[in-house]
Amino acid sequence: LSRGMQASKTENTKKAEPFYWLSVAKHKTSSEIINEARNVLRTIGTQRPFTPTDGQRKLFGSEFSQGPQNRPPSVFSLHASSFDLAVSRPVSGVRLSPLDHKPIVITSAEDEDSSVFLPKPPADAAGVRKVSSAQAGLFRTTSLENLFSAKVVPPNQNKEKLDLEEPAIMMHNLGRSNNNCLAEKRLYTSFNDESRQLVHNESISRLGNEDFMEGTAGKFLSQLRGESDQMKNDTNSSWPRSSGWKRRVRGLEDETRINEWEDEEVFWRIKIVPILQELKKKDNVEDLCLACTKLYQVLNEGNMLGKRFKRRSELLKTLYKLVDIDSDPLCLKLAKIILAMKVDGKNLLSACKLAFKICRNEKNDYIIQNDRLLGCLLEVLRNEDLRKNNEALLYCMGAIKFMSGNAVLLNEMVSKGAVEMLLQLMKQINSIKENDTCFSNLGHLLVQLTATLRNLAELPPARCQLLRGGAVSELCVALEQRVDDKDVSTYIVRMLSKLSSYDDFCAALAECSRCYILFLALLNKHQKQQGLVVRIIFILGNLTAKNNQAREQFFEEKDSVNTLTSLFQTYYELDMNAQTWYCDREKKGKNHLKHPSEAEDVLIKLIRVLANLSIHPSVGAALAAAHRVVELLVTVLEYKSIDDCEELVINAATTINNLSYYQVEGSAVQDKKLHIAETLLKLLMSDNMDGVVEAVRVFGNLSQYHEVCDFIMQKKIYKVMIALLDSKNQDVCFSACGVLLNLTVHKNKRAFLMEEGGIGKLVDCLQDFGPADWQLACLICKTLWNYSENITSAASCFGGDTDMLLVLLPSLLDEKLVLDCSLAGDTGDCHKLHWEREFKPVAEKLLDRIQSHHSFLPAVPITPF
Repeated sequence: LSRGMQASKTENTKKAEPFYWLSVAKHKTSSEIINEARNVLRTIGTQRPFTPTDGQRKLFGSEFSQGPQNRPPSVFSLHASSFDLAVSRPVSGVRLSPLDHKPIVITSAEDEDSSVFLPKPPADAAGVRKVSSAQAGLFRTTSLENLFSAKVVPPNQNKEKLDLEEPAIMMHNLGRSNNNCLAEKRLYTSFNDESRQLVHNESISRLGNEDFMEGTAGKFLSQLRGESDQMKNDTNSSWPRSSGWKRRVRGLEDETRINEWEDEEVFWRIKIVPILQELKKKDNVEDLCLACTKLYQVLNEGNMLGKRFKRRSELLKTLYKLVDIDSDPLCLKLAKIILAMKVDGKNLLSACKLAFKICRNEKNDYIIQNDRLLGCLLEVLRNEDLRKNNEALLYCMGAIKFMSGNAVLLNEMVSKGAVEMLLQLMKQINSIKENDTCFSNLGHLLVQLTATLRNLAELPPARCQLLRGGAVSELCVALEQRVDDKDVSTYIVRMLSKLSSYDDFCAALAECSRCYILFLALLNKHQKQQGLVVRIIFILGNLTAKNNQAREQFFEEKDSVNTLTSLFQTYYELDMNAQTWYCDREKKGKNHLKHPSEAEDVLIKLIRVLANLSIHPSVGAALAAAHRVVELLVTVLEYKSIDDCEELVINAATTINNLSYYQVEGSAVQDKKLHIAETLLKLLMSDNMDGVVEAVRVFGNLSQYHEVCDFIMQKKIYKVMIALLDSKNQDVCFSACGVLLNLTVHKNKRAFLMEEGGIGKLVDCLQDFGPADWQLACLICKTLWNYSENITSAASCFGGDTDMLLVLLPSLLDEKLVLDCSLAGDTGDCHKLHWEREFKPVAEKLLDRIQSHHSFLPAVPITPF
């Protein structure tokens, strides 16, 4: 930073040249320039765009541009008639292929191995009792040992017993999935109605014991099926494969299925029917809620939740009728049971709307927490077909979005794996192309999904899951597919806006190479959509805040600067129009303009992007030569008062300061330097200290030009700089001292330092900040060096501060002092490096000059550091 300096006190033949704060003679690397400039180039921070919360919960916010006729409604009527009773019957299971042969009737016991086992009704009452007794014995079996000891007697006249292996066969059959039971029951048609009724009645009478009344029937079936599954492999490998054996097994399977249906029927009559009667008779809401709670528990106990339930239609009809009762607690319980019964089609849609209606009321959050509705809704998202049930999933997702506004439910979502589930759903949506018929409707679902993810991003565990799950790339894919849809794009950008506030997400977004093209396309397409534009600009500001590669990548995209310039012009004009309109209203005594306005907010974020881009050496140099960019920045300083919008004015001054750092050919800042200086005068004289400091920083760069130095002297701006040395703020003193340094380059502008008491204030700053800030100490010494170029006597040059300098400088040059004041680690090493490379060379030369022009060393007490 020195053009030259006197080598020693005896070498007077070579004239010492003044220091400049910023040098243009020696080419330095970008890292050296940035380091030596000490925050001359600075990035700008800002607040994330504010997203107001709607007064009430809705599917879509008030800013959604599509008319009500083009989007699903948030408010609707829902009655029992909204459900379709015709499709509530249970699913029959796997459809079996028709038999390709006719059953062979057994004519004798000897033919049994080669014929189909077709049980016949017993010929007498004794036979009936034997069959009934055998079946009831099967129902009562509660352990594997008892099961193997049970003997099932086929109802034929010969009364021949099965092989000893038949109990194991029975276990294998019992382990078969329920999916086939109804089909096999229909296939087995050998029993007539009379015999089946006899067996059924007998089973009921034999099963009416205390254990069953205590609710062990459902548990028994589960235990029995579980035990049979364990033996399934062994039985498959050990039994003979004769066709006769298989026919007898099929007969036992069919009989077992009948037994299961009969068991379910008993459970239905004893456990469920009484509750349904309560629901039909009672009209008290609390009693109905209690009955619904009990019903859910009983259905769960009997493994009857889902579609494989014979009486499912009758149960659902009863529940649907209760929907007409206007009670959110009751409807909550109804929705939970209906969804647990795995309804589909119209009924699924109505059930999801019912849940949505309940969640829409924030006052219901507490009862929702207690009733665990969230699990049922997540099951719907996990299992239902996206194409077939996209409207039902929309209301289901809307209900979950409302829940995510509650802190307790939000944490529950994370614990239940909602983040991974929602990301999986987004991937499914992204896989559906634009020409698909359901593509448009899925945009509505994306709105709910991204809004929920945005709430989940508040929690650190959820953010980790989002990052691991590739949320950023999926959001970019969704945004690219929906670039023509302003509303959906806005909601996705909201999510990216929030995520980009975190460094790890910002780095992940920067790695998405197409994100810059995508953001530019959105800005060009929706230029006047403030809500979308301000968030994209905010994201770009985050990307360019710390990442030099991101600055370069964005700048190199086609028309990137032109897009920013066009936006700047658009929102500058909008802001000017708004300001004029509000000025007219103020004259009429009406409302004042609130700051920052929407247009101002865009300008704040946009100027921040320009400031961040200018950190990159080549990008900054190119922007400094962009005349339209510089003109718009200066225009902001001209028309906007810092009292009206402080952040906007300071951002504009900071960006001009960054650009003024680059002394390149064709620099617009250099061409307009005087105009900029005049514009900054208003900011410099304001009462806003942040604004004053920013103006001083710009003058620090512009004062390298003699025209600006003349302007500073003419307008007596130097007095402001000297006064700022009293601020006791290191950054303020550093900026002011930079201007004074450049002024002292000129011989005819040095006298003011002594006249205005500037020498004493510089010495005070050196004493106050020296050991803590070697860069500032170096700058002060350079200023004093320039000032004393033509020194003849130390006393006449520095006045009463001479003695202080003669004691202060040796103290600051003491290496022991440096080691004592240095911090530990890298910071301490850097601190010492500044002293060694920057301060020490200049201070030694300055001390040498003063001593050579002073005859003695007075004893001046120095306050220890």
